[in-house]
Amino acid sequence: MKRTIPVLLLAMSFGTQAQAEDNPRLFSPDDVFELEWADGPQISPDGKQVLYLRRSNDIMTDRTRSHVWLSDLEGSKHEPLLAEDGSYSSPRWSPDGTRIAYLKSDKGRSALYMHYLSSGRDALLNSFEERPNGLTWSPDSSALAFSMAVKKKAERLITPAKKPKGAKWAEPAQVIDRARYRTNAQGFQELAYDHIFILPAEGGTARQLTSGDFHHDGRLSFTPDGQEILFSANRDPGWELQSREADIFSVNVNSGKLTQITDMPGVESSPRVSPSGRHIAYLRTSNERVPFVPSSVFLMDRDGGNQKNLTGTLDRRAGNLQWLTGRELAFTYQHRGENMIGAVNVNGKRRVAVKGIGGTSIGRPYVSGTYDAGPGGSLVYTKGSAYRPADLYAYKSGRTRRLTALNEELLAHRDLGQLREFTYNSSLDGLEIQGWMITPPGYQAGKKYPLIIEIHGGPHLAYGPHFSAELQRMAAAGYVVIYDNHRGSIGYGSEFANLLKYKYSSPDDFADHMSAVDWAIDNGFADKDNLFIAGGSAGGIATAYAIGLTDRFNAAVAAKPVINWVSKVLTADSYIGQIANQFPGPPWEHLDHYWERSPLSLVGNVTTPTMLITGEEDWRTPISETEQFYQALQLRQIPSVMVRLPDTNHGIAGRPSRLNAKTDYTIAWFNKYLKKDAQEE
Repeated sequence: MKRTIPVLLLAMSFGTQAQAEDNPRLFSPDDVFELEWADGPQISPDGKQVLYLRRSNDIMTDRTRSHVWLSDLEGSKHEPLLAEDGSYSSPRWSPDGTRIAYLKSDKGRSALYMHYLSSGRDALLNSFEERPNGLTWSPDSSALAFSMAVKKKAERLITPAKKPKGAKWAEPAQVIDRARYRTNAQGFQELAYDHIFILPAEGGTARQLTSGDFHHDGRLSFTPDGQEILFSANRDPGWELQSREADIFSVNVNSGKLTQITDMPGVESSPRVSPSGRHIAYLRTSNERVPFVPSSVFLMDRDGGNQKNLTGTLDRRAGNLQWLTGRELAFTYQHRGENMIGAVNVNGKRRVAVKGIGGTSIGRPYVSGTYDAGPGGSLVYTKGSAYRPADLYAYKSGRTRRLTALNEELLAHRDLGQLREFTYNSSLDGLEIQGWMITPPGYQAGKKYPLIIEIHGGPHLAYGPHFSAELQRMAAAGYVVIYDNHRGSIGYGSEFANLLKYKYSSPDDFADHMSAVDWAIDNGFADKDNLFIAGGSAGGIATAYAIGLTDRFNAAVAAKPVINWVSKVLTADSYIGQIANQFPGPPWEHLDHYWERSPLSLVGNVTTPTMLITGEEDWRTPISETEQFYQALQLRQIPSVMVRLPDTNHGIAGRPSRLNAKTDYTIAWFNKYLKKDAQEE
């Protein structure tokens, strides 16, 4: 673990040029393994301390590790809390402030531990084959609740023949008879359902509270008397084929009696019982069949009556709902490339509590960030910048204090690309689009540089002015890098997000991207003869679609793209919600529509040298999509390569070496087609 510099001793600089030495180094692949960032803060019940996860990349295991650190809210105390012999998750203060529960991997099992602050000792409470989720203390600190998968025996169609002792037979067949059978992260799933459990804080046997062939998970919330736990679930018999449907239930801790509290179309989720127990706050999302639907903060009486929308005019996707005081709630929402902590009181009066949290997405500049609300309206949160990943900040009594400076010894000595924000109008319809540009270290005004446009995924996600290891590495290689929040991005309202309804991808978002490229050329930043395009997931689709419409790019890198929407929706894990909300109907009823949105329909036009990068265990945009495009390009004798990442799902940059490999391959491919003579003129 790197030495920590007390924040109060730092003369901080957030400029783009390193100040500490005359010849600072460029940001490199090795530096990716040196990054650290704060995540998941938790304020102590007395409001004086905060624990958080300090994440870092381990070069020996090629994994991101998480250690638990403790700081006071004044920033003078900062130290590791737990031994650094593992990677931790879900640290949770007990309400009485004497203990911290946490999870740790132990010999392939998920172990639930307790740390006793008075003695500094740790005790194993229990270990589980499946991972507990939503770890939540009871109000009296006597128990812990969580949800966990419970396996169920599948129906057997045949009785297998008995294998002789010592015989080596083939693995038995796997029989699947349900709609949801595979996820991107886990692959083929065993038959199991998530149920709620409660465990004494002294350890012992976890007792299952819910039953049935349904999933009961997400945020859990105890009533103040500790007698009931509220949660969200879809217990409709046809739940498997439904999208955007869930209700709020409560379960009695002693009897297991289940009570349904809401029964409205759409999703009611993240219930949070008020400190007095009189009200329940929750998030509600309608089941309207459109690509993007906002989520609002709702309030109701304990029995489910008097439901009212507290944030109806906000038109954003609210999340991470917490009680800030007895009459005010905190929540997050995205706005123009940044994540905000909003606050709304029980009468619907809304304000912005904190602007621009984030910094927990290290690879690409996605909007991100975590926070926690504490006594007296205090807040702790993660916040970075264009030049730093997330540090820890505290807000209390009108005063904001920075508590950590995790990367100063590294990034203060690196020459990083400079970030500039710009807006432009799309050539399609004049729509204003927000974008950002990173210029290479040592940028000289008036000189035209090779340009990379990098397109975000989703498509209903958003980039912003945040640190990005991948894009900083591209800038260090001498490229101007631009990215935009094109139509379909979130943080600009429902109308903006749904401009891609039935048009993802299409000439519409293509026009947004090309207008950003033209802006960079017209304003003297980019060399028109050295243009490159890249993107991942939805950005990979947009990349593959774009090169079917233009030959302006020297080369393209499409990471984990969709190439043929007909095959994609019938092989990917997201097929149920995607067909319902992003298409007018199933492909056998709208074949022409699916085909027109598929980059494969334009492959006959492609002349751009193309690299494709996908994980071999990707079930979100299966590698069969990549193979279709690669083989089509090979048949047409278009310069193309397929980079296959073994043992990797949709998160192809999820391990540090993979993040570097993705960036290395992208830069190498673009350098191969860089017109150096044109650049020098």
